Amino acid sequence: MLRFTLASLLMIGISGMLCAQPREEKVRSDRKKVEAEGFWIYNDLAKGFETAKKTGKPLLVVLRCVPCEECVKLDDELVDQDTRVRPLLEKFVCVRQISTNGLDLTLFQFDYDQSFAAFMLNADGTIYGRFGTRSHRTEWIGDVSIDGLAKALEGALDLHKNYPKNKDSLVGKRGPKPDFSTPESFPAHIGRYKSQIDFAGKVVPSCIHCHQIGDAHRDYLRKQKKPIPERVVFPYPHPKSIGLILDPKERASVLRVESGSLAEKAGFRTGDAITSLHGQPLLSIADVQWVLHYSSGSGDTLKAELLRGTESMEITLTLPRDWRRLDDISWRASTWGLRRMTTGGLVLEPASKEDRQAANVADGSMALRVKHVGQYGAHAAGKNAGFRQGDIIVSINGKSEFLREADWMFHSLNELRPGDRAKVSVMRDGKKVELNLPMQD
Repeated sequence: MLRFTLASLLMIGISGMLCAQPREEKVRSDRKKVEAEGFWIYNDLAKGFETAKKTGKPLLVVLRCVPCEECVKLDDELVDQDTRVRPLLEKFVCVRQISTNGLDLTLFQFDYDQSFAAFMLNADGTIYGRFGTRSHRTEWIGDVSIDGLAKALEGALDLHKNYPKNKDSLVGKRGPKPDFSTPESFPAHIGRYKSQIDFAGKVVPSCIHCHQIGDAHRDYLRKQKKPIPERVVFPYPHPKSIGLILDPKERASVLRVESGSLAEKAGFRTGDAITSLHGQPLLSIADVQWVLHYSSGSGDTLKAELLRGTESMEITLTLPRDWRRLDDISWRASTWGLRRMTTGGLVLEPASKEDRQAANVADGSMALRVKHVGQYGAHAAGKNAGFRQGDIIVSINGKSEFLREADWMFHSLNELRPGDRAKVSVMRDGKKVELNLPMQD
């Protein structure tokens, strides 16, 4: 039983025979096993909060997309060998939430490109911390670990023990009011989804996945002809984007600091334990991302409290204009929708040195290689415009400043509108070809 519970918690999913099962059967099997064990409250947040109020225990809510087959995973054997997590779980009221239907987005705000996220809360809705970080579509080493989870749970229990004396320090862990309070209330979801998944019918088609929340928000802003802010295009920046490499086995301890980075300029050093950032206690890398996500940038300063050896100290992290754009978003599910809007379904990557030489493009100049050409629906717009796999894009609308796919995406989302056409110059077989790329909803 321990193996199944921890595997569910840590994105392992259902192994062995269940991996070959259709998604519908996978979800139903997951529900049957979890309910038979009786340790987790299954997909019932109201019951979880009620139980936490009655028992006085803190609440652990794990949002885990069961059908997702491409999410980050931890190794089964590692889970089996661990002896720390289960005793900690028993000190929480544990809720396993497998869909976001009906989720209160005024409370449960997280990186919606995750397919796993954990919240540690008080029964009154105060958030102690978050756990669950991802910076690659399939790899997890460097982002999460069982040791890191155990330490996050321990930290949450310490905060709970001192609550409500520490309540003021936790206020910033809740975000501002969102545009829509539940996933099913987004215009893109009205009429398609309900507040609960349909266990009596088709489960999977009735489920709102985490990434669909972010997709629906971006679609809403696009159809409103509003600029899509940096915070939405580059959400939850990974600490490594500012040169801060944190240890996934700890809460927020510095493994190393990249030379010349914002983190180095701030004064972070290898071995530093970051105890709080912007006044908020930290339980995991995800908590660091939360603070970064809601930082304004453009001169924003964040106070970091550290333990350096036995010495307590404070340093200041300054975030300049456009700092969010340092983050890599290419792994995110959200880029699929952004490509529909801005690249016509083309997947772009920086050209290799060999590709540059073949196209006669100088180092440092714009050179985006067409890695993939979409074939269907709106994602075939690039194909229909004449783009081919292997084309090297050297300028767009006469500009050659877009060195990454994300740079072009952000520019076009804010400077162009659906129906506009971008004039694109590509190198193909040693010749320059001029094409028109349509912008779409």
